[in-house]
Amino acid sequence: MILNLFDDLQKLRNELVANIDPKRSCITVCSGTGCQAYGCNEIAAKFHQILEEQKLTDKVDIKRTGCHGFCERGPIVVIYPEELCYLQVKPEDILEIISKTIKKGEIIKRLVYTENEEELVHESEIPFYKNQKRLILGNNLKINPKKIEDYIAIGGYSALIKALKMKPEDVLEEIKKANLRGRGGGGFPSGIKWESTRNASGVSKYIIVNCDEGDPGAYMNRSLMEGNPHSVLEGFIIGAYAIGSNQGYIYIREEYPLAVENVYIALDQARKYGLLGENILGSGLNFDIKVFRGAGAFVSGESSALIKSLEGKVGEPIPKYIHMSEEGLYGKPTNLNNVETWANVPFIIKNGSDWFKAIGSENNPGTKIFSLVGNVKNTGLVEVPLGTSLRDIIYKIGGGIKDGKKFKAVQTGGPSGGCIPEEFIDLSIDFDELSKLGSMMGSGGMIVMDEDTCMVDIAKYFLNFLVDESCGKCVPCREGIRQMLNILNMICDGNGEEKDLELLEEISNVMKKSCLCALGTTASNPVLTTLKYFKEEYYAHIKDKKCPARVCKNLIIFKIIDDCTGCGVCAVKCPKEAISGEKKELYIIDQDKCIKCGICIDSCQFNAIIKE
Repeated sequence: MILNLFDDLQKLRNELVANIDPKRSCITVCSGTGCQAYGCNEIAAKFHQILEEQKLTDKVDIKRTGCHGFCERGPIVVIYPEELCYLQVKPEDILEIISKTIKKGEIIKRLVYTENEEELVHESEIPFYKNQKRLILGNNLKINPKKIEDYIAIGGYSALIKALKMKPEDVLEEIKKANLRGRGGGGFPSGIKWESTRNASGVSKYIIVNCDEGDPGAYMNRSLMEGNPHSVLEGFIIGAYAIGSNQGYIYIREEYPLAVENVYIALDQARKYGLLGENILGSGLNFDIKVFRGAGAFVSGESSALIKSLEGKVGEPIPKYIHMSEEGLYGKPTNLNNVETWANVPFIIKNGSDWFKAIGSENNPGTKIFSLVGNVKNTGLVEVPLGTSLRDIIYKIGGGIKDGKKFKAVQTGGPSGGCIPEEFIDLSIDFDELSKLGSMMGSGGMIVMDEDTCMVDIAKYFLNFLVDESCGKCVPCREGIRQMLNILNMICDGNGEEKDLELLEEISNVMKKSCLCALGTTASNPVLTTLKYFKEEYYAHIKDKKCPARVCKNLIIFKIIDDCTGCGVCAVKCPKEAISGEKKELYIIDQDKCIKCGICIDSCQFNAIIKE
């Protein structure tokens, strides 16, 4: 059914809403990539099977939704209209859920979230969700991403109708007034980018969705594309109207098969309803979208490298003497924003720039999605107003540090971000404050570290990633990262010298000034921030030949203490036969044979083996 007029879309929405019975039971199964890894497909199939066997399909619906965000506790099942939330559901739980909860309204206590012995049965009561503002992610929980009708029923594409009734210049002005800053890393005002592209000479203009997202542990864009692709498409079409573009591209990672699948389905459905293609909704706007699958190079997330990849060339950056808004894809004016940025657009147009600016902080309006991972109890996708403190994210939403350990640092902004120490835990997280500390927002990665983390090893870890991902085009990046990594390896091995710290800073500063693209200019951030805030750990490695966190293998030894009962389990488990002794006597470790794998510690039931 092609919708030719604005009224047609509203009529369809009214029909869809009228057919929804708010009292009817609906079992939603989180079906994002994380929960698929946990087995949600089997769980959904089991629900269908048992409902059919018990002849309940006319009374109960099953809905496969996008990522709910609480990935630590997947698979997640939420039952409406009661909003009962079950976590870590297994296939063997399904029959009980149907027989007790669906039929009798009983709560299965072992499946609900429990904190301080209090059972929180509703999703909105769980602290992980309660302390967020899920503006962009919220609809992931409500819709089947493979059904455009679900998106239309909750108000989808109403912002597009409003935009098409406005002048393109007025749409652009609303985005400028909202001060929507790009959620892909740099935080540049999107409205200014749109305006520059619109005002550039030439008839043909291109716009691009950047869904490359190469940061380790970051999956915000993927989850949006998987769970609510139409929110991105709606913002994209509005952007095309404001900028004056007839052709858009979605650049998406090859490693995101579910996101690619759902995007293709969404595009076909949008065309079917006349929301893409010629004369969209009878407005005269002609706009269509092509999908391009990137090969997975981290550097292709950089704008000029992405453009080269789209053109079928090697994905490597070029000097930006001319802005992309003037000469980008195929030499034409081009605008590029990431997935989360485009998904904000419908909310701004629908509710107005003043509404948007009331969320977040003064120069950082709106919300931001973070991938909260590491040594924190509750990991997953977190959406909060910009300006929220690190403490609130880590403790109120994340539940604090695992195993009662002490918080040490948080690394933000992906491999090119910086490490922020405990003294700044009350920092308001936004683009500007992170930059002041030597870190960055990036796409939204947030890795929490506890007292057992070696900060020298962390810097080495990120450089290990970047040395492989550098395109190698410019010498400062190619050789600078490699040389810094060599120095860090020597320090972690106990072969470092004090002068190495000065050399690390010198190389870092050269890279910041002379590298071709942002990968190189920011690659030294993990090194510089750990040197700035954790210099004593570097000195411990160099002067004392010790790793305070007992992580760097060459600087630690494993030792059996007097608590040893002589059970011999550690000797049996040791892969190098480095442990010996008599039964019921104190065992010893041959340090020449020990490879410091830690298997002995894991196997000892008496805590009789320590690291020094």
